[in-house]
Amino acid sequence: MENHYCQIYLVRHGLTDWNVQGFLQGQSDVPLNKEGERQAIEAAKKIFKKIKFAAIFSSDLVRAKRTAEIIALEKKMAVETTALLRERDFGSFEGKHINEVMRKLRFDIEYFRNLADYEADTLGIESDTKLMERFLRFLREVAVAYQGKKILVVTHGSVMRVFLTKVGYLSEEESRRVFIKNLAYAKVLSDGVDFFIKEVFGVEKKV
Repeated sequence: MENHYCQIYLVRHGLTDWNVQGFLQGQSDVPLNKEGERQAIEAAKKIFKKIKFAAIFSSDLVRAKRTAEIIALEKKMAVETTALLRERDFGSFEGKHINEVMRKLRFDIEYFRNLADYEADTLGIESDTKLMERFLRFLREVAVAYQGKKILVVTHGSVMRVFLTKVGYLSEEESRRVFIKNLAYAKVLSDGVDFFIKEVFGVEKKV
């Protein structure tokens, strides 16, 4: 079955200082910290070492690009970047601590994670619908171009969470509470239309 599909390894970038400190990164270009670099090196040597990728793609934000480059270095491959894989645009809330954002909006974090499209638009935040429009367009195009092959796609936490919810791996309730670790990944099969989750690592569904 898998030979008829593109096998997409969807990966979250390594750790950054803003991850540790609790600031909303969004499309702010925050680099990996030393631990993030170590995580990417470990993943390259242990998780992805034996997988033969036909191509490696990444968000053009430096934390994702650097993660992809570290994995690609082990395989002597190039990384192709695109803005379509970027993190959600949090607008004026980028660079602010999540607790400050919650106080200002009078939301808890679980509600903030599942804003309706009209609420996101009102706040100047990229909605789930807009986020998935660009992300799924990219995935569908590469799935067709790399049918029967394996590709690596390095992206961001919110992107992965919304995607895994859209394809039914996470329920809406689980989506509010899930924790997606740095260097978490999902193995996804696609024919360019449908998506099937085959394996997930580092995605913790919290009760």
